[in-house]
Amino acid sequence: MSSSTVVTNIATLVTNDPSVGDGSPLGLIQDAAVVVDGDRVVWTGEAGRAPAADHRVDAAGRAVLPGFVDSHSHLVFAGDRTQEFNARMSGRSYSAGGIRTTVAATRAATDAELEANLTRYLAEALRQGTTTFETKSGYGLTVEDESRALRIAARHTDEVTYLGAHIVSPDLADDPAAYVALVTGEMLDACAPHARWIDVFCEKGAFDGDQARAILTAGKAKGLHPRIHANQLSYGPGVQLAVELDAASADHCTHLTDADVDALAQGDTVATLLPGAEFSTRAEWPDARRLLDAGVTVALSTDCNPGSSFTSSVPFCIALAVRDMGMTPDEAVWSATAGGAAALRRTDVGRLTPGARADLTLLDAPSHVHLAYRPGVPLVAGVWRGGERVV
Repeated sequence: MSSSTVVTNIATLVTNDPSVGDGSPLGLIQDAAVVVDGDRVVWTGEAGRAPAADHRVDAAGRAVLPGFVDSHSHLVFAGDRTQEFNARMSGRSYSAGGIRTTVAATRAATDAELEANLTRYLAEALRQGTTTFETKSGYGLTVEDESRALRIAARHTDEVTYLGAHIVSPDLADDPAAYVALVTGEMLDACAPHARWIDVFCEKGAFDGDQARAILTAGKAKGLHPRIHANQLSYGPGVQLAVELDAASADHCTHLTDADVDALAQGDTVATLLPGAEFSTRAEWPDARRLLDAGVTVALSTDCNPGSSFTSSVPFCIALAVRDMGMTPDEAVWSATAGGAAALRRTDVGRLTPGARADLTLLDAPSHVHLAYRPGVPLVAGVWRGGERVV
């Protein structure tokens, strides 16, 4: 039998339901309470009106918000690229293999080593309030290594993405067409049973628009839904292709034309911004303000990976988005919760409303604004996932 818990004496409750509280997109309720029964939220409102429950948790005048939804990460890998990062930050040239370095280390690792790495970073993210995450393959680039990465990931999340098209495998560097045939053929057959999504890095030096279309279309035929690394390093066809194929998300979105922005505003594809990548590469920041003002749905995620964004901290990304991408604190928090849920086409997470999964993050602060106001401070004081307190 399930038991109910009321979390009360909440200074500010973020519900992401604009029909309640202050009527903003965050649906803020002051002096609030939330009631959880089993793994679901069953009531939210003013603390003085909360129904009786089996257990009581006193939030002591702190803020509660939905658990963060990190809709873009690359967590099945081995090794790191410390030397590459150090050289980049020191202004030195570095000729090692980038993604290929991680591919070599990942291929050499055992299943147990890869899973231990994955669970380590998941625990790290959980302590910082992330309760739902997506993660990808993409560091194996062989049939066996891609499928085992997805099998490992699927033991820890339902949001698993097949990214055999991360780069052309070093094994077929001189024959990209043969690699695309592998990704859309034997590799896809082996990987599709373990994944929900298919992704492709559509960029100069990776896969062009025609190759990306072929890969994503093949995935759709196998029941995988598209998402796409789009327009990160240069202008290109990725965003337009994402909207054309009804991709759940176009990720990065750093270099956009007016036509790209219009396409996103008119379609159902979420623009997922990944400020950790720009921070870690000293690249140009995505213009979140431009997207939001056009009416585009925006998500914020970590892009946690060993090469270009080695952070699992959504609060850090919220602070970067507010400081350097033109977002307000409210917009950044919405994008890291409800926005991430939209990028995964989920309605059961990213909000605290009756029927939603009981994923709560308790901050050691009276307001969600402190996530940007106090950057780098470990503000997460408690986390519930599926109604169970895990931090």
